[in-house]
Amino acid sequence: MSASSELGDFLRNRRGDLRPEDVGLLRHTGRRRVPGLRREELAMLAGVSVTHYTRLEQGRATTASDSVLDAIARALRLTDDETAHLKDLARPAASRRAPAPRAEYASASARQLLSAMTAVPALVLDRRNDILAWNRLGHALLAGHLDAKGPDSPSARPNLTQLLFLDENFRTLYADWHEEAQLAVASLRLVAGRHPDDRRLAELVGQLVMRSPDFASRWARHPVRTCTSGVKHFRHPLVGAMELAFENLHIPGDSGQRMIAYSAEPGSPSDAALRLLDSSTAPGARVPESMAESEFRGV
Repeated sequence: MSASSELGDFLRNRRGDLRPEDVGLLRHTGRRRVPGLRREELAMLAGVSVTHYTRLEQGRATTASDSVLDAIARALRLTDDETAHLKDLARPAASRRAPAPRAEYASASARQLLSAMTAVPALVLDRRNDILAWNRLGHALLAGHLDAKGPDSPSARPNLTQLLFLDENFRTLYADWHEEAQLAVASLRLVAGRHPDDRRLAELVGQLVMRSPDFASRWARHPVRTCTSGVKHFRHPLVGAMELAFENLHIPGDSGQRMIAYSAEPGSPSDAALRLLDSSTAPGARVPESMAESEFRGV
């Protein structure tokens, strides 16, 4: 979809989420033709003309000032992430011929850092969530059922979002898959708004919409959210339940690459599970099957 179409879709979606009583307007008796706010009501709340707002929603406004966009964002009660997304869509970068997609790789220094993080699961991603590299523990935590050398080949690289929606092993790894799925779509929406000319990103979204009804329904609701740190709850098939903190560390430059590292609270059951995962997946180690099965049943 074009940036103007995406903008209209986003505004209509958010306008439809608000009821008149949510924003202090009296609800008139009788049937309303729209489930949320009318354009006229939103324009009044934002202090802009109905004509100007309508042109913006229809993708016919070529310019929009920060003051107008901020007023609309306040009227729609947008979050900071959603406001930034609104501005990305309303004022996309000047149209230019998109360069042919080139394969990306993690830098030698990033790979060296991953290797040095022996007790911490970590991986390097591009902005599309393609896995460019991971360390041994990162592979064991997230995708031990996949080839550890997969990230080395651009044609075989796993993609975290695809795994989340299309790989049953990966899907069952998360204790709250629905929350993880919503965050994944919301984060991808934010990136897509910033990079409307990214052909590979558009292809990824298209494939997911076609292959996953779960993804398609969430994408249509246009969620927008970023998450740079937090806690994830895993149900690992080898070591059971783990609660791990994560941090997104952005790599300097304009590539959009980032490193994600996971850690457990020292001395916690999750710390013990992570150390068990480390020892049981070390080269030459044999997984204690009975222990793994009992741990998983106890989740």
